[in-house]
Amino acid sequence: MTQAGLQLPLPDLFEQDETAWLEAMSRLILAGHFEELDFDHLSEYLSDMARRDKREVLSRLTTLLAHLLKWEQQPEKRTRSWAATIANQRDELADLLESKTLLKHAAEALPKAYGRAVKQAALETGLAETEFPADCPHALETILQAT
Repeated sequence: MTQAGLQLPLPDLFEQDETAWLEAMSRLILAGHFEELDFDHLSEYLSDMARRDKREVLSRLTTLLAHLLKWEQQPEKRTRSWAATIANQRDELADLLESKTLLKHAAEALPKAYGRAVKQAALETGLAETEFPADCPHALETILQAT
């Protein structure tokens, strides 16, 4: 046996079974065995988690904006499905944006998300991208609020 009763060294465990590695890292931290931690992979894992969370915010914000654009540009085609997607994305973003870091990221990513949303809405509606406002017409706080 190796570190903390494990069959594999932590770096090897990371490569073979990330969940088992996470559990082992958690046990080591709880036991105060900081010197046994796999710091190289821990740093990589934490950075990956932060990037994943930021990508999720961008993706959800893009989806929300695309549906809001369709809602505004084609009121005659509004569906309950669009309304449900808008409500769901707002709820999911509210949960993510409890993190002040992710809230700041959302504000910074708004122009990028809006550009992507215009492309998506144009494809889905058949309207030209030029029929949508060039810049996001709403503040982040307004976008996130249920009406």
